[in-house]
Amino acid sequence: MPLSPELLASYKNADYVVFGHQRGSPELVIRVDRVNPALDELLTHNEAASAAFVTACNPRGEKKTYEENEAAAAALRASPALIGYAWFKGEGRDPEGRWPAEPSLLIVGIAHMFFHRIEELPGRRPLEAGPGPVGAARSPGGAAS
Repeated sequence: MPLSPELLASYKNADYVVFGHQRGSPELVIRVDRVNPALDELLTHNEAASAAFVTACNPRGEKKTYEENEAAAAALRASPALIGYAWFKGEGRDPEGRWPAEPSLLIVGIAHMFFHRIEELPGRRPLEAGPGPVGAARSPGGAAS
């Protein structure tokens, strides 16, 4: 089922925040359709061509309880699918504050084919990023950004 235009707009306008990407540095904030030199540097440092920003919270925009979201986020962090990939904790934020931040991961170096398998898992909403504008990536639901 395709996502509504409103939900896609929310995803496109969100701040995708990465924690701990570089010691002593502030948060790395990723925005769709924006070039992000810090993200490019992170990819280069990890010898990766791409990354995926993934959350298990509020699947397909369906609001879940705090406890359900925390359990889903913990299960994602513990997933054997992450073995062999560098990843960083983060959160998706609504810059207008209409919804609470959602715990997320930036998975570095994930192969494009494997990324699509993660996208198909229940409750996973990824945003794929590579060098250059993140808008060259796919937004959740497979729509072009």
